[in-house]
Amino acid sequence: MKKTFITSVLVFVFINMMLSSQASAYSYGDPSEEKIAEAYKEIMIKLDEDPPNYSESKKIYETVREEVDQHMGEEPSKVILENLENKEKEQAIENLDELLVLNIARRLEGIDKNFSEYDTSKRLLAKGFATYKTLSPKVEGKNPELDQKIRTEFDQALESLGNPGLFGVGTKESDQDAFKQSKTFIMDSLQKEFNIKSLEVGHFAESATEEASQKQEWTDISNLKNWVPIVVIVVVLAAAIVYAVRKRR
Repeated sequence: MKKTFITSVLVFVFINMMLSSQASAYSYGDPSEEKIAEAYKEIMIKLDEDPPNYSESKKIYETVREEVDQHMGEEPSKVILENLENKEKEQAIENLDELLVLNIARRLEGIDKNFSEYDTSKRLLAKGFATYKTLSPKVEGKNPELDQKIRTEFDQALESLGNPGLFGVGTKESDQDAFKQSKTFIMDSLQKEFNIKSLEVGHFAESATEEASQKQEWTDISNLKNWVPIVVIVVVLAAAIVYAVRKRR
């Protein structure tokens, strides 16, 4: 009786571990990985000094210039650095805001073009949402309702990615049409809110290989190697159950 109880407890613990892994994996990931958004925050701090620290602002921007130039063309960097060089604080902030909107656009466009790549799409959405969270205070300050709607659309975009699951566990069908609707609402809203003439700057293509080759979080259940510890636990539990049953006989 005691052995049966212990076995039942072990099975219960295992099931809970699987459910916890599923819940934690289905998230935005680590938003701190978005370099452009992080650089923006640091630059805002420097520009808020009295007097504004344009020299340090330029140094911070240079840390992300290569990525900006590669994915959005050289024009954004040229304009922003000229603003900082000429000590044009308001113009610099306005153009940096636009840069973040363009960054969100390229992330969402990258998802649309590689929609079947679940790992990549989830990462790109995490980066896009991280960028929006940086802009969110400005949107919320003028239009709290819009800010909430945009956040809701990001949630719905995440849902639209579905979930490939593993061995039939946690599988959820993706819906690219639903994603497109969320993407359109988010970008149209931001374009209007920040008075941006066009989002067609540079190329927005995102390399699925580049993103997928990055280190995956251990909670990413779509990566088979992350299931190795769980498989080991299953084997150990199975062996314990078989041993207990045979010993009872």
